[in-house]
Amino acid sequence: MSYPGYTPTGYPPFPGYPPAGQESSFPPPGQYPYPSGFPPMGGGAYPPAPSSGYPGAGGYPAPGGYPAPGGYPGAPQPGGAPSYPGGQGFGAPPGGAGFSGYPQPPSQSYGGGPAQVPVPGGFPGGPMPSQYPGGQTPYPSQISTESFPSYPVFSPISLDYSSELATVTQGTIRPAANFDAMRDAEILRKAMKGFGTDEQAIIDIVANRSNDQRQKIKAAFKTMYGKDLIKDLKSELSGNMEELILALFMPSTYYDAWSLRNAMKGAGTQERVLIEILCTRTNQEIREIVRCYQSEFGRDLEKDIRSDTSGHFERLLVSMCQGNRDENQNVNPQMAQEDAQRLYQAGEGRLGTDESCFNMILATRSFPQLKATMEAYSRMANRDLLSSVGREFSGNVESGLKTILQCALNCPAFFAERLYYSMKGAGTDDSTLVRIVVTRSEIDLVQIKQMFSQMYQKTLGTMIASDTSGDYRRLLLAIVGQ
Repeated sequence: MSYPGYTPTGYPPFPGYPPAGQESSFPPPGQYPYPSGFPPMGGGAYPPAPSSGYPGAGGYPAPGGYPAPGGYPGAPQPGGAPSYPGGQGFGAPPGGAGFSGYPQPPSQSYGGGPAQVPVPGGFPGGPMPSQYPGGQTPYPSQISTESFPSYPVFSPISLDYSSELATVTQGTIRPAANFDAMRDAEILRKAMKGFGTDEQAIIDIVANRSNDQRQKIKAAFKTMYGKDLIKDLKSELSGNMEELILALFMPSTYYDAWSLRNAMKGAGTQERVLIEILCTRTNQEIREIVRCYQSEFGRDLEKDIRSDTSGHFERLLVSMCQGNRDENQNVNPQMAQEDAQRLYQAGEGRLGTDESCFNMILATRSFPQLKATMEAYSRMANRDLLSSVGREFSGNVESGLKTILQCALNCPAFFAERLYYSMKGAGTDDSTLVRIVVTRSEIDLVQIKQMFSQMYQKTLGTMIASDTSGDYRRLLLAIVGQ
């Protein structure tokens, strides 16, 4: 299959979501309030995505969940801003013809058997469960764009298809071996005791521990010294470094919920933050975010979305926050052809646009199914679906629909672009930089770094180093793995 009128380029494949067996249980309501005084987190301006998007890779694994120890006493009153706790703390396409000129992986079907590709290192404690039922790996959808170069295939990675969903952990941060929460708590205490602060000791700990381990360190610190680790850190740090440290010590779902609350709190709405979170997370993650938002901030996420957005953009986000996307990794070629025809007739094939048709298909179909639909659409309409969305929509709803399609094709490339534009030009959108580096550090930051280098001919670490400074720069580079 080829895309008429487009230079044959594309992204390599990238596996999808984490398994049901890997998600974390959501803690009971009121467990982790958040401190007043936390630096503003938000999305800043984000340049529009290219009219023609990313070729090739599937979903992405989800971040780890909540640790059990400790608790979050004293949830804020309904409607209040998040406050950091001083209490117990955060708890302790089917096979076919490819693109000419693009290196093609072996043809494979969505219903194939187990596949194992070795990778150095592997996952601590053994392979993680598979994301794709029966062992199928989605074939990459490859759409070209004039603004991107040709992308080589990723290095081999280790996949395990032993369970219902296949996943691969390729974060830059992995759980530390021989972890001792009390020893780490003691090191942090010494780093903050007396005159001055040993920032490097703090960086060495937080950049080399998983989110779950950081929660255990916080609980151990409280037990050993009767003090709240985060309050001590806040007293020693400031600015972007403080924001980054606090983000690292928040459980993943709470951080997403807090970011959404902050994006809609006060005057104006940071729509890019809403799109980035709600259009890229798994069903499991979104449902946990909704529950956390209610329990910690006393507010209903859907109601806040309705009051802060409007029109077709509002409807898209409300659809997203239901967390009901089909996550069956099997592709139905006939449905892909039918959906492609419906999307064409709802947009390019008529006067005006039937927005509800786009919303229905893009909000309900699985990412592998959407990739197959995009391929069918390109064959039928002689242009890619991302270009058609750019022609038929504008503003925030265009950005939201494109984000869904881009993540269905190649999630790391989407986040690489977000990171690039957070640092491009005068000034740095530090909130976006911090949020993406932290939330992807245990998921797919390795792939994001690869895509960043391929798309922009410079490394992510190089750009971070040129746009940041001091301890903030050192901690970011330590997380990124520079």
